[in-house]
Amino acid sequence: MNRMRLFTPGPTSVPEEVLLEMAKPIFHHRTAEYRALFANCQKLLQQVMQTTHPVVTIAGSGTAGYEAAMINVIPQGGRVLALSNGKFAERWVSIAERNKCQVTILKADYGQAVDPPTVAETLRRGRYDAVTLCHSETSTCTVQDLAAIAAHVRQTEAILIVDGITSVGAIPVKPDEWGVDMLVTGSQKALMLPPGLAFISISEKARQRMSAIQQPNLYLSLPHYLKSLADNDVPWTPAVTLVRGLQASLSMLAREGMEQVWKRTSTLARATRAAATALGLKVFSSAPVDSVTGICYPPGFDDKAFRGALREQFNVHIAAGQGTMQGKIFRISHMGYVDGFDTLGVISALEAVLRRQGHQFAFGAGVAAAHRELNAG
Repeated sequence: MNRMRLFTPGPTSVPEEVLLEMAKPIFHHRTAEYRALFANCQKLLQQVMQTTHPVVTIAGSGTAGYEAAMINVIPQGGRVLALSNGKFAERWVSIAERNKCQVTILKADYGQAVDPPTVAETLRRGRYDAVTLCHSETSTCTVQDLAAIAAHVRQTEAILIVDGITSVGAIPVKPDEWGVDMLVTGSQKALMLPPGLAFISISEKARQRMSAIQQPNLYLSLPHYLKSLADNDVPWTPAVTLVRGLQASLSMLAREGMEQVWKRTSTLARATRAAATALGLKVFSSAPVDSVTGICYPPGFDDKAFRGALREQFNVHIAAGQGTMQGKIFRISHMGYVDGFDTLGVISALEAVLRRQGHQFAFGAGVAAAHRELNAG
C-alpha cells in the first residue's frame, strides 16, 4: 500500500500535528476561548508574514482575499497598473476590469518576470490608485523582483497589492521592509492547512486609503474585519476548525524559524532543478521561483499519461501546466510539509516513469544530482 505523496502547489500536505488539532471537538466562536486562540494566531501570522501591521483572516480562498484587498482600496473607475505574467496575475486583472477600473497591463510572457525599470517608467508617466502583481506566479513557476518593484511603487500614492499566496511561508517576503501595502496569502499552500482561509496584511497607507472608499460589499468589507480584530474577533462566522489548525501550523513554522524555512525551500528547489537538468529536461521559467518548479516535457510526452502513471504506480501527485502551458510542463511543489527525502522520492518516481515512457537518460542521474544539492556545504 502506497501512502499519498502530494507535490501539488496547493493543496499541499497537512502535518499530522495539524490534522489532530483540527479533529478536536468544535467550540463556539463568540467566546473568550476563541478570542484567545485568535489573538495567538494573529501574533504568529505577523511573525510568519514578517509584518507588524494587522493581518485580517477571511473564511474564503486566496481569491476572496485578493478581491477583498482590491475592492477596499480601489474606487470604481480607479486606475490600476497590473503586472501580468501568468494565469493568476490575469485573474487580478479580471477583478479590476469587473469593477470598472481603468487597467494598464504590463505583460510579460509566461515564464518571464516583469522588468522593474519598466514599472518605474510607467509609474512616472501616470497616476495609479493601485499596482497589482503576483510575487510567486504558480502557473509559470516564476518569481517577480518584489523588493525592486516595491521600491518604485512606494514613491507614489499607489497602493501595492501583492499576491503572496505561494510565497508567504516559502520564500523571502518582507512587506514592512520593502513597502508592500497589502500582502495576500492562503491557508492551503506553505501554511500547511486545508483550503478555506485567506489572510491580508494591511499597511497604514492602505488603511487610510480604504477609509475613503465606499464599496458596497459587506462580507469582504475590510474595515469590519479591522474593527473586530481590535477585540481579537471576526465580524462573521469564522472557520473555527481551520483556525485551530492554523495555530498548530504557524507554531511549527515559528519553531523552525522563517530564515530556515526559506533556506529549506530553496534547497529543495535547487535539488529539483539540478535533477531535471541531469535528466535532460528543461526548467521552464527564466526566473524560477523556489516554491514550485516547472519542468518541460520531452517531445512526444502526454501530460495525462505521465501524471497518471505517477499516481497509479507510486501515488505521487504533481500538477499540470496552466493556461497556455497546459500539456507542456508539469509542476512540483516545494512548499510546506516536505523535506529532502520527500524530494528524492518524487525524483526517483519521475525517473522510473520517464524511462518506462521512452525518455533516454542515465538512470539514477537525477537522484544523484539532487543528492549533491541536498548535501552541499
